[in-house]
Amino acid sequence: MNSFIYNVKQGFVQILRNRGMSIASVFSILAMMFILGIVFVIVVNLNLFTEVVKQDYDQVEIYLKDEVTKEQAEVVMGQLNNYEGVAETAYRSQEDALNIMKERWGESGYLLDSLGKNPLPASILVSVETIESAGGVSTYALTLDGVEDVQYFRETVEKLTKVTNFLQIGAFLVMGFLIVVSVVVVSNTIKLTVFARSKEIKIMKYVGATNWFIRGPFMAEGIIIGIFAAVISTALVSAVYAKIVSGIGTQVIAIASCPLISVSYMASNMLVIFLALGISIGAWGSIISMRKFLDV
Repeated sequence: MNSFIYNVKQGFVQILRNRGMSIASVFSILAMMFILGIVFVIVVNLNLFTEVVKQDYDQVEIYLKDEVTKEQAEVVMGQLNNYEGVAETAYRSQEDALNIMKERWGESGYLLDSLGKNPLPASILVSVETIESAGGVSTYALTLDGVEDVQYFRETVEKLTKVTNFLQIGAFLVMGFLIVVSVVVVSNTIKLTVFARSKEIKIMKYVGATNWFIRGPFMAEGIIIGIFAAVISTALVSAVYAKIVSGIGTQVIAIASCPLISVSYMASNMLVIFLALGISIGAWGSIISMRKFLDV
């Protein structure tokens, strides 16, 4: 415990001695995490939207005209059940559709209570035996009496999956590049401290201090820099995201029938990820900066 306290105290002392480079290191890591955080927010919300759409991946939803009664809908269901590739059909009333939308909206579901009239149509959910047969079922359904429109999500899901995968790969590439840059900046910052204390370090080695004892304060310095950057970047990204959610969150829900990830959930997860990244970058930066000096 005494060694830990000593390392942390020395880490803060060294940061104050090299304020300019320490601030540069913090901003370098902060910029990397801010960009990563924005990409993370986009990818996570796209994943959520894709999963919501995938719930209907193996289904074709057939919207009925307003004047179609439940008895007439059952006739349409009978015709669909006789079509090749249809596994089963289920009727969804206007009330059921509204309740499902309220559930998807989550905490914002109360907004739908202000509607004077239910604008959602009744529909028939058709489960297909294979994804390939959904296209034929959709085409056939449009020929039936009482059918207003057909919604089929396969192409949408495939496009969203491709976009999400592309963003994830891009995020990893950008993150890798920025991590390397951040490690180099932190390492150069700590090198200045190492050179400034070179005589002191040599004396410590002569009296028998181990490499890890000497390295401790420098690792603490790098880790502290990483933690500062992680906390600040999480706060900045969360503030930007909160502004987006408050500004367009309701419109996104109305258009996509899918809520945005809550700010608290996003912030807590980003903080954990950014702290892990910041600590790793700071630790590796200090290790790299002292490898040559300690002959390790």
